[in-house]
Amino acid sequence: MSLLGRIFADDEELGKKDDDRKPRKINIRQPAWTARKPVAWRRRRTVLYGLIACIALYLFFKNIPPPDHPPMIRPHYEHPPHDALRTPQKSKPDPKAPVQKPPRPTKPSEAENHYFDGPIRFNHLAVSLHAISRLRGHIEANKNVLFAASNLRSAAELIPIACEMARWGKNDVHFALMGRDDLELEEIKLFNGVDDGCNVNWHDARPDFSPWSSDFRMEVSVSAGLGHIQTFMHPQAVITDDPSREDAFFTKGIRGKSLELGRSLIELPTNAAENLIWIARLDSASLSAWPTAYVDILIHAPPYSSGSLLRLLKSIEAADYFGHRRPHLTIELPPEIDPPIADYLEEFVWPPVDHSGATHVSQVTLRRRIQGRTSTVDEASVRLVESFYPARPSDSHVLVLSPQTELSPLYFHFLMYNLLDNRYSLSTRHSEEVKILMGLSLELPYLHLNDSYTFTPPMISRDSKDAEQPPEEPTPFLWQAPNSNAALYFGDKWVEFHSFLTSRISLDPAKAPSRPKLISEIYPSWLEYLLELMRARGYILLYPNFSAGRESIASVHYELFHPPEEFSKPKKTSAAETPLPTLDPKKEIFETDPSTHRPKHPESSPLTSNLNSLLPESGTSQDLFKLPILSYEGHELDISILEKNAQVYTTNFRREISQCPATNRQPEAKSMNADDLFCDRDEERSGLGLGGLALPGPPPELPKPVPEIKDDSDMRQSEFLAHLNRQAGKPPKVEDEEGKGNTKEGSKEDQNGASKDDGVRKKDGEDESKIDGKKEKKAKEQVEAKRASGNDEAKGTREKKIKEDKEDGTGDTEHEPKRKEEKKDDKTGGDGVEKEALKTPEVEKPLGRDRGW
Repeated sequence: MSLLGRIFADDEELGKKDDDRKPRKINIRQPAWTARKPVAWRRRRTVLYGLIACIALYLFFKNIPPPDHPPMIRPHYEHPPHDALRTPQKSKPDPKAPVQKPPRPTKPSEAENHYFDGPIRFNHLAVSLHAISRLRGHIEANKNVLFAASNLRSAAELIPIACEMARWGKNDVHFALMGRDDLELEEIKLFNGVDDGCNVNWHDARPDFSPWSSDFRMEVSVSAGLGHIQTFMHPQAVITDDPSREDAFFTKGIRGKSLELGRSLIELPTNAAENLIWIARLDSASLSAWPTAYVDILIHAPPYSSGSLLRLLKSIEAADYFGHRRPHLTIELPPEIDPPIADYLEEFVWPPVDHSGATHVSQVTLRRRIQGRTSTVDEASVRLVESFYPARPSDSHVLVLSPQTELSPLYFHFLMYNLLDNRYSLSTRHSEEVKILMGLSLELPYLHLNDSYTFTPPMISRDSKDAEQPPEEPTPFLWQAPNSNAALYFGDKWVEFHSFLTSRISLDPAKAPSRPKLISEIYPSWLEYLLELMRARGYILLYPNFSAGRESIASVHYELFHPPEEFSKPKKTSAAETPLPTLDPKKEIFETDPSTHRPKHPESSPLTSNLNSLLPESGTSQDLFKLPILSYEGHELDISILEKNAQVYTTNFRREISQCPATNRQPEAKSMNADDLFCDRDEERSGLGLGGLALPGPPPELPKPVPEIKDDSDMRQSEFLAHLNRQAGKPPKVEDEEGKGNTKEGSKEDQNGASKDDGVRKKDGEDESKIDGKKEKKAKEQVEAKRASGNDEAKGTREKKIKEDKEDGTGDTEHEPKRKEEKKDDKTGGDGVEKEALKTPEVEKPLGRDRGW
């Protein structure tokens, strides 16, 4: 019954209403009221919740970091759009990154400004490295060049050079910041005036907590950052500022990692943006050869040239080498040295001592010739060429200087720029045409090679249409003419010249026809040989040609000129032999023409301005083989004609100079070798020599003699005759020791068969059989001596005996040719004593080669 029914039980209506309800079915088996009991599964769930709460509390307290541990920062990465190639999107800083500095260490000794040594994380480097994936950084050879800086001062010095390099479009330029400055990268670009025209890829390679990181952590950060850059970029060269302006940890880290990775590290000097801006014109391949390209200086001083040599050495010492390795210096001194140059060389230190404490290694070599007779042309040439030989022909080169040359302070700038651009650049590294470039000259000659008439350098049409400027402008050119005043020769070409001169001076000058001398005697003799090689190979030199103003890289002075030693001919005339001129003071008037006193070789002032002002202003570098090409005579020609002239000259050189016959094949041309310009040595050894004459070669191998059957019929016949004489009681003919034989009665055969000089005498009481045995033994010795003897005296004796036999009628002329042939075949041997052979007129048979009985 409901609670409302219980309250109003006496009300009928209410009761009626309650009665109308359907009664519920009551389960008889189950009581009407039961007590509430807890369910079992609810207990298990409570226990499970409690266990989870305990585990969570345990893990929470377990992983609470210590007070001195910095909070962990998760880097934030954004995926840049596909068109963000050159200017990758700036990575937004993580909003969860802490703004406070990391906690200081507990030790008071380490409580300083740079104290943090925790793990290194690059929060912004990955985004920029992934954005340059289309620049072929995954391959080893590419066009990537990296500029790196550790502070804002170095960045301000390098950013203009990086933007200038990007403007030339030869390289893919990258700039990485690896220092402690916490300034945003966009702010750094804004402060240095970088706009959208500077097409450089920017990378933030600074670690987290860089302002508070220790030097060791920053050094490791620089090394690790360059390692990540190497993986994604493979830069061909790494360019940094002067080490004195960079942080010490950066210099140490970048040097060690660059050496480990094999990357070229270029440390620019101070004010490089003004003096070394030409580096922006070089491509990645040229920059990669920066530390490997090396230059040696070779100076050959003739006698009485101490003043000129002193001026040259001072100009070399005063030149700017922009932090590059100084060239090695080799000086060939004459037998007599003046005291001023001796005192200067005593105090001369090259390279200058580095006051930073680095170990000093001398790079100068002095050689003084021994006093003797005047050197010949060949001796002087050999002495200079053998003074230098490159260890690495592809990277080691020689700069030949004359004592009367004075170098510009910027000569090394010009030298390295042209060497790297024309020798190692991508456009010339795999070009076949560049192989004919033998080197480059620092001097622009005023006269031709024969020193007869003025040389006029070629000009090209000016691109601009400015009426105030001349229609033509000077241009560098290629000339097939060697230079001894100031010229750089590539190492591989110098090795080839060494091979050429070795074979050239070994030729017989008497057999070669006389040839006209093409180079004046004011130049050393080795230039004549070098010109022959250049004409045979079609080699050329690159000559400079600057604008008006007559500034030059190398200025040649002739006021103290002395001819080469091999061409100097001193005239010894006494004052008494020189007649005095007869003058009439009343009639003679002293006159002179000023034009005759003008120098034959006008001098130019050394270059002191910026080298970049002398280089072409166009945005693209000029093609080397689009420059004018001149023959050795000064005529302009095409490169195809140059190659044809080289082939014709090679043929004439082999025929006229090398004296090679037409049947001698030309050896195959090899790199750094000139043997193909001379006769084939293999054919010469086989017997075909110079001029088609047969040269004495090794004797031909004779066939081994066939052993012959021993013929002892003569001996048997001699023994048989001796036996018959013994039975008949006829004593044989015996001569005394002095050759005066006692004539005894005997047969004619016995007299012919017995020797006149057998030296056998019968003694008293001696048996005839013993005498016969001695005679037989003596006859054997005589026959053996005849076979061994081959000299003329034995031959004359034999011929005389044959002639006597013919007169007596006992000689056998029929077998005489056979005897001569037998004697010709037999060799001289035995004891060398001449003895007559026994005559056997009955039977003549050829003697065998076997000398045994």
